[in-house]
Amino acid sequence: MDIYDKINELYDKKREIELGGGDERIVRQHEKGKLTARERIDLLVDKGTFVELNPFVVHRTQDFGMDKMQGPGDGVVTGFAKVNGRPIYLFSQDFTVFGGALGEMHAMKIANVMDLAAKNGAPFIGLNDSGGARIQEGVVSLDGYGEIFYRNSIYSGVIPQISVILGPCAGGAVYSPAITDFVFMTDDTSQMFITGPKVIETVTGEKISSEDLGGSKVHNSTSGNAHFRGPNEQSVLEEVRRLLTYLPQNNEEKTPICSVDEQDDYRPDLADVVPYETIRPYDVRKVIEQIADPDSFMEVQKEFARNAVVGFARIKGESVGFVCNQPKVMAGGLDIDSSDKISRFIRTCDSFNIPLITFEDVTGFFPGVKQEHGGIIRHGAKILYSYSEATVPKITVILRKAFGGAYVALNSKAIGADLVFAWPNAEIAVMGAEGAANIIFARDIATSEDPEATRAAKIAEYRNKFSNPYAAAANGMVDDIIDPRETRIKLVQALEMMRSKKETRPKKKHGNMPL
Repeated sequence: MDIYDKINELYDKKREIELGGGDERIVRQHEKGKLTARERIDLLVDKGTFVELNPFVVHRTQDFGMDKMQGPGDGVVTGFAKVNGRPIYLFSQDFTVFGGALGEMHAMKIANVMDLAAKNGAPFIGLNDSGGARIQEGVVSLDGYGEIFYRNSIYSGVIPQISVILGPCAGGAVYSPAITDFVFMTDDTSQMFITGPKVIETVTGEKISSEDLGGSKVHNSTSGNAHFRGPNEQSVLEEVRRLLTYLPQNNEEKTPICSVDEQDDYRPDLADVVPYETIRPYDVRKVIEQIADPDSFMEVQKEFARNAVVGFARIKGESVGFVCNQPKVMAGGLDIDSSDKISRFIRTCDSFNIPLITFEDVTGFFPGVKQEHGGIIRHGAKILYSYSEATVPKITVILRKAFGGAYVALNSKAIGADLVFAWPNAEIAVMGAEGAANIIFARDIATSEDPEATRAAKIAEYRNKFSNPYAAAANGMVDDIIDPRETRIKLVQALEMMRSKKETRPKKKHGNMPL
């Protein structure tokens, strides 16, 4: 035997590892509409860039017949690669080996590559497809989850972390995705839940399918646990590649500025997008489309809390985060879910140096016993806290209405906005003119010979005095009142002016955000 025999032996072992659980299980994986761990990596990363780490790792368990089972790679593929020419680190669970179940060495491989990602300041991506903790290993597998959760938490806000759910994700396994910055899911083939349908039926008597309990539609529209979903794995992984283009490599870098075609920033159609009458609805996405570079808007949590619209886009090639009220849903009012959605997105942008642009058209926080008892005070306070805490460039454009506490919460000057612009039709007040007039002038209206005429006159009086942007501008709460058609011009100028912004906060261990 010589060195070439040893080299051949090495390649034989590697080929065996690359087969995972073998041809029969790979066929079964494909029959479920799912790709293998390595096929997923090939779709995600730039061609020929993946470098595998720890391929020869195997489990150390001797109990329950495990001594006779040697799963290649212990059910997970780890390594580093490039996406769009930039380094990333990743793991991809192999459902063909032990159902992708996590054991001691499986967890060690993931923890090792997470540490490398943090040391080298690169995004970390987890492709999840696992039956959960490996029961045969007992508490050791649970400890492995703890090692991963700890790193998810410590590296949060340091490097972007993205979870892609491509199969079952149950029990303790769901907490790692929950800590990461973004969660992607595939329709029909991915699920997340703490306790599965059978356990729920046993304990509570409720009958429900896996898909209805924890499928992609549920978590994208109802629970808010996921941010994106797609019809198949190919489309989802392509969206992961797209998302990375908006993010920096780590918290000490800024996102790269993309080249864009020169275009006129004056947008004549903007004056007609937002109806002048304050009660008429419209889709705020049409405003974003006029402001952002063409086809650059990537909405986050599109189906959850639809009364708010958040997402990434580019202006002159620079990544920005949009936070917008959506007047076509609940009149754009803020409720519990939209408060959570907005505050989480603000903190994500602030973590990774992405400027924030707020388009405001809000009547206030949504009223109701259910909202109050559900904790709207606590949830709404998250928006205030997140904007106040953020140190990235923060710009607000008041499109139409800005009433009450919601006006203050949505990046007002008082809580740290760098620049606040208002359109000339904007109304900025404690409340709408009708409600305010009914309270302030209640006696005058009640004692009038013509109450309706008096009410109309008092509403007009209040509107002329307070429900316009000039009173706020006179008090320095609005930096400029702008022609709607020049909104993109003003934002381009503001972003360029604040590109080198530096702002600090008092030294502390961390704040105590209302949760």
